[in-house]
Amino acid sequence: METREKIIIIGGGFAGLQLAKTLNNKNKKVIVLDRVNHHMFQPLFYQVACGRIEPSNISFPFRKIFQQSRNTQFRLTDVKSIDPANNKVITDEAEFTYDKLIIATGCKTNFFGNKDLESKAFGMKNTQEAIGIRNHVLMTFEKLILEKSRSDDGNWNIVIVGSGPTGVELAGAFSEMKKEILPRDYPYMNFDQLQIILVSSTEKPLAVMSPEAQEKSEKYLKELGVKFLSGEIVTDYDGDKVYMKSGKEIPSNNVIWAAGVTGNVIDGFPSENLVRNRYIVDRYNKVKGYENVYALGDIAYMETPKYPQGHPQVANVAINQAKNLGKNFLRKNKNEWVEYEYKDQGSLATIGKHRAVVDLPFIKFQGLFAWYFWMFLHLMLILSVRNKLAIFFNWMWSYFNKDSSLRLIISPSQKNNTQQ
Repeated sequence: METREKIIIIGGGFAGLQLAKTLNNKNKKVIVLDRVNHHMFQPLFYQVACGRIEPSNISFPFRKIFQQSRNTQFRLTDVKSIDPANNKVITDEAEFTYDKLIIATGCKTNFFGNKDLESKAFGMKNTQEAIGIRNHVLMTFEKLILEKSRSDDGNWNIVIVGSGPTGVELAGAFSEMKKEILPRDYPYMNFDQLQIILVSSTEKPLAVMSPEAQEKSEKYLKELGVKFLSGEIVTDYDGDKVYMKSGKEIPSNNVIWAAGVTGNVIDGFPSENLVRNRYIVDRYNKVKGYENVYALGDIAYMETPKYPQGHPQVANVAINQAKNLGKNFLRKNKNEWVEYEYKDQGSLATIGKHRAVVDLPFIKFQGLFAWYFWMFLHLMLILSVRNKLAIFFNWMWSYFNKDSSLRLIISPSQKNNTQQ
């Protein structure tokens, strides 16, 4: 009897999950390792942070996803290192051997080595961080009711650093929350003093998109009352004030960092295998110097004639690299393997109700139709029918009522283990 090839996938994000689905019920033994027990739909984290949808609506348990699979297993564990010489993955709980290893660990927030920013500002790369933002922002207003003397010093400003899609979407959502929701929740507070501030190192928001999208998104932000600070670089944050290279300071207790990402690199590979915290891979996603180790998505650095500086770290790249690699694994002859080529399918962002920008390869459009297009596309990408319906219901409820009931402050309980 032929022994099935054992493939270990580290990470269940867009790339890791897509590869597992491509190999599902094929003649391979697949084990997915992840530090959390669910796949997360990252493009909608900002809506969790603003209390528009529940975390469970964009989170999908791996064991449910693989429930009907005959060849795929899931293990909840935190990978500590890789021993490629002995084909081993090492965790705190166990060691896993492999025939082929796929690293799909994605990215984390890049604070560029600033420990103060890392400890005091919020990133938004996982469900826990999104819930943390929601908790912290809502707690700000709860505290201000009790400390009215501090309500006019700007400490309740919401500062978002970074004007990519995540930054502008957050700014738009918080602006609508300021206008439509918070005054009803806190009727005795004057929210005219609350500023939503978007700090950008570039002159225009959405610098990676078309000039039309940049101009329109800046217009939308101004319409929503967002204060857009262009050409500003944040240098530090002490928990009370944001400090910028220009010398400007912004008082705030709520700082969200959306200004960059860096790869989740695992110990076990020499530094010459990395470029900007990404594993160097060939056109088949094979890691430089290894015959049976591959990297996918955000963590992979692949140079091609079209992309000499590597591919953008977006979901489309991760998903299609995984599809390509999975199909290659299923081909009997390695000479039949197909090189990966990125086809840019466009980009889009929403900046509040009825406001969005869409750049497709063949057309660019903005406004109401772009907003509907953004909603439809994201709804179709959600995994389960139940979650599609839940998100659609929440969106429709918010659309007609300009409200939601999801503003729960949920903090982990702290047990007192001190012996008496």
